[in-house]
Amino acid sequence: MDTRSVLISGCSSGIGLATARGLRARGWRVFATARKPVDVATLAAEGFESLRLDVDSSDSIRAAVEEVLRRTDGRLYALINNAGFGLPGAVEDLPRAGLRAQFETNVLGGQELIRLLLPGFRAQHQGRIVQMSSMLGYVALAYRGAYCASKYAIEGLTDALRLELRGTNIHVAIVEPGPIAARFRDNAYAAFKTYIDKDRSAHRTQYEAMIGRLEGRHGPLPFTLPPEAVLDKVVHALEARKPKLRYPVTFPSHVFTWLRRLLPGRTLDAVLARVSGGGQR
Repeated sequence: MDTRSVLISGCSSGIGLATARGLRARGWRVFATARKPVDVATLAAEGFESLRLDVDSSDSIRAAVEEVLRRTDGRLYALINNAGFGLPGAVEDLPRAGLRAQFETNVLGGQELIRLLLPGFRAQHQGRIVQMSSMLGYVALAYRGAYCASKYAIEGLTDALRLELRGTNIHVAIVEPGPIAARFRDNAYAAFKTYIDKDRSAHRTQYEAMIGRLEGRHGPLPFTLPPEAVLDKVVHALEARKPKLRYPVTFPSHVFTWLRRLLPGRTLDAVLARVSGGGQR
């Protein structure tokens, strides 16, 4: 079978696009997907096998999986669940619809892809699943509650899945990037304007500072890396004989992995409150 075929969600920009390009350069057969038809066309023009995949739609997920399996004769080797966005806002301001949208995209769509592809992985006695999480999947920052909740959910589902797949030669890994230069802020700002009523919030002052960050007026966060920085971790997760369980990427993601283990809870809270910066960071 072709052991270097991979389906990647969310390839219109950022980590997904950089990963698709990097893996193709290494000889992988890359099925690069995106939600918008214009992005699918752009990927196809770049030479990718490109498909439309909207992870919020079960019909779209099933159609994409069926087409990929048709093209690979049912023998896809790997899945990278990358599609996602962030909904900023205080927990008390999160409407049910916003939280539901956050989980539909960040958690439920990827879980459905796993569910549809695992029977094929089992039949071929091998496969790889890479889950794109975040440092906010193991520490929380203020005004990121919805995003943190979705990434915590990914971490929990992935840990359980990994235990359930012991002995199957199907490896599951989590990548935890931290601050990466991408269109993440633009998408987060759009979600904020859709779901958060800032004018009626007790957090109006903090939101003004946060909007400045989302509009890029404060510059990049410290230790921000380009999306290509994630590629080495993904390559190891896909190609190593024994991939790691987790792959922190940026300096903050490494640091907070250790701080979470070493600091008492209230001390860690004080550090995270300072890092949160009232929404400015």
